[in-house]
Amino acid sequence: MGDIQSTQEYKEGESIIFMPLKRASRGRTKGGKGSSGTVQCTNCGCTVPKDKAKKVTGRINLVEHTLAKELRAQGAYIASPTVLKWYCISCAIHFKILKIRSEDSRRQRGKLR
Repeated sequence: MGDIQSTQEYKEGESIIFMPLKRASRGRTKGGKGSSGTVQCTNCGCTVPKDKAKKVTGRINLVEHTLAKELRAQGAYIASPTVLKWYCISCAIHFKILKIRSEDSRRQRGKLR
């Protein structure tokens, strides 16, 4: 499979063997914080920890492009509200917001998108 190493600690002659980690972040971004709260997936509705869910922000055009162009020429302000969407990991992979990474790259932290 790969060379995922389990860590060992020694305390007064005892050896404690921990389970190997598949990802350095354990799939979450909370670090040492406690509970981070939950959000609902926009697509399937499942409850996901907020620090594990993928957040996607976007804007909605309320007015058609040609009409908006004419209104802006006359000096009108057209609001475009920001839409916030949360996706669980399986839905984010399905909608290609995330890509499946190799074993080596899973352990590297950094921008995924």
